[in-house]
Amino acid sequence: MKIIVGVKRVLDYNVKARVKADKSGIELANVKMSMNPFDEIAVEEALRIKEAGNADEVIAVSIGPSQSQETIRTALAMGADRGILIETDELLEPLAIAKLFRHLVEKEQPGLVLLGKQAIDNDSNQTGQMLSALTGMAQATFASRVEIDGDSLKVTREVDSGLESIKVQMPAIVTTDLRLNEPRYAKLPNIMKAKKKPLETIAVADTGVNVSSGLEVVEVNDPPKREAGIIVGSVAELVDKLRTEAKVI
Repeated sequence: MKIIVGVKRVLDYNVKARVKADKSGIELANVKMSMNPFDEIAVEEALRIKEAGNADEVIAVSIGPSQSQETIRTALAMGADRGILIETDELLEPLAIAKLFRHLVEKEQPGLVLLGKQAIDNDSNQTGQMLSALTGMAQATFASRVEIDGDSLKVTREVDSGLESIKVQMPAIVTTDLRLNEPRYAKLPNIMKAKKKPLETIAVADTGVNVSSGLEVVEVNDPPKREAGIIVGSVAELVDKLRTEAKVI
């Protein structure tokens, strides 16, 4: 069985995002970029499934600029077998990403597709669900535990009311949540080996997928600064402030 795992290059979570001077987006020049944390969890889970003898190959896939090769190499250093980059400098919507993943699913015929439940740059949380609709594959989102049982998966999901366990038939799409596992660190020998692992680059135009956008970003702004609080001298004054200024009572 093949496993396709998606990895996205995003602004490192330790870096404070800054809006560009022209307000066209977030400043990404000369800042640290890394693999989306939810995707790291997806890679780790794919590797654990392979190490348990339930998969033969793990394919790391990224869609983005040429620099995304670094992100794929990180996944290869963790233990993935080969990488595929669909190269584009355009900012793609989740539907376009899902269509490109469908192209690879049809080409590679994986038994399992693992994606992070969302990317920390846009928090869309849509690609896995859209890919399921496009391919007809079963989906299990927000996974905090994944168990393989023959040709099916038992997935524990994190929902608002607690935990939910479902069973889906493979091939399937699983989106990973934070508590699924703890990603491993790539060791130096594996980082060196990753440089020799195959990495295929495909131009978006060669996929035949229409990735045109139906949305236009008009302007990006910083959130408003939080106003300083005040100290009140009594409960009566607090109630008065809540009534007259905050208008919550």
